[in-house]
Amino acid sequence: MKTLNDGRSGSLRRLALAEWVMALEEIERRRGQRQLERYRPYPKQSDFHTAGAAFRERLLRAGNQLGKTLAGAAEAAFHLTGRYPEWWRGRRWDRPVVAWVAGPTSETTRDNPQRVLMGRPGSFGTGMIPGGAIEGWTRARGGVADLLDTILLKHASGGKSVLKLKNYEQGRQKWQGETLDFVWFDEEPPADIYSEGLTRTNATGGMVWLTFTPLLGMSEVVRRFLISPTAERSDTNMTIDDAEHIPPEERAKIIASYPPHEREARAKGVPVLGSGRIFPVAESALSVPAFAVPRHWPQLGALDFGWDHPFAAVRQAWDRDADCLYVTDAYRLREATPVIHGAALKAWGPWLPWAWPHDGLQHSKDSGVPLADQYRRQGLRMLPEPARYPDGSAGVEAGLMDLLDRMQTGRFKVFAHLADWFEEFRLYHRKDGRVVKEAEDLMAATRYGAMSLRFAVTDNRAARRPARAVSGYDPFEPPPDRPRPGPMPATTGGEGYEPF
Repeated sequence: MKTLNDGRSGSLRRLALAEWVMALEEIERRRGQRQLERYRPYPKQSDFHTAGAAFRERLLRAGNQLGKTLAGAAEAAFHLTGRYPEWWRGRRWDRPVVAWVAGPTSETTRDNPQRVLMGRPGSFGTGMIPGGAIEGWTRARGGVADLLDTILLKHASGGKSVLKLKNYEQGRQKWQGETLDFVWFDEEPPADIYSEGLTRTNATGGMVWLTFTPLLGMSEVVRRFLISPTAERSDTNMTIDDAEHIPPEERAKIIASYPPHEREARAKGVPVLGSGRIFPVAESALSVPAFAVPRHWPQLGALDFGWDHPFAAVRQAWDRDADCLYVTDAYRLREATPVIHGAALKAWGPWLPWAWPHDGLQHSKDSGVPLADQYRRQGLRMLPEPARYPDGSAGVEAGLMDLLDRMQTGRFKVFAHLADWFEEFRLYHRKDGRVVKEAEDLMAATRYGAMSLRFAVTDNRAARRPARAVSGYDPFEPPPDRPRPGPMPATTGGEGYEPF
């Protein structure tokens, strides 16, 4: 038989349980409002944020589900609220800001940047923007449920920041007129929309950033960052290997789940190039961890001249037993003189022979000295003639096919840490059947090296003769149908320098 006390005890237990559940819900609610406080970027996300201190235009080019929208939302929330963490090294505003955030459509703007910033409908304040910073909002008109139009936010300085949500479907005219501190494009915008968004920040000295996976290929916006960089543009590439929340054992499964022609884009943020890729080879088939090159392997350097487009150079090592060519170093720098390049490259070894392209025979407009001779004067052991195959040919297509054959047969490897080399490799493509001569400086240098492989020498300071690929073949003797090159002028090298 139950007593009165039993009933009271049950009620007290139920009340205590209800209070306990309410307390847990409150803890979870408050925890949900501290997303910004708990944000800790991965290294590539951190690089992207830090670039904001120096660059007006930034692109975080990443694969799917790697954290690009999260990084974009965190940065927007920091600027809108003024609640910068101690680790922040990017740009700061010490006043309230006016900003736009946009996606391709009303629905995608609601489902992606709005959700990550504000939380899901019914739970606003649980996204990157802390609930306590939200003053209010207005809903958008037009029939898209739960889409917000304008959000008013408390700034740490005491004022109010204003955030407006836009989309690309509104068209260029709806992007005109306003003066803004920043614009965040989540997913790739059309070129005219991007131009209008950037223009809105001119008067304030503001900035824009984009976060997207380049599934549209080498579009005008992508080319702006990859092909036409300036002192105000920054491109940060984040791959699946940079996403620490994805276990290494799961990454291969995820990549395999994508259509083959989209894998590079969805896993590594590489623009979709389709059949236009010059080297349709998996990056993993080429990449190897760096190691100490055996002294008996012949080596050589190869360079591609440049000024407006970068000067580029690679160092190559040849495992003759396996006939495997390794790229072990890469160098790329624009708008620098032979003095600068020469000093950097001599550090690879003063004994290293250097292959170079035919334009090295051109005379400099200011000094009248051929380009190749300018580098000889800096102490580089430039080969006597421009890069060509033993039969005298120097065709681009033949060189590309030679490299592709090596790649497909496992006879071409690249040290994994050479990020600049792999960046060009991913973007190297044809358009209308012709090689696109943009952002391919390291690729060109690599080709010149492969064409001149017979001139490679071992790391032996006393050695003055190259490794021979064929018994009885003298690689310094020109083909019989071409005359032997004349002697080098005594002034082409430094004191004591022997130009072969």
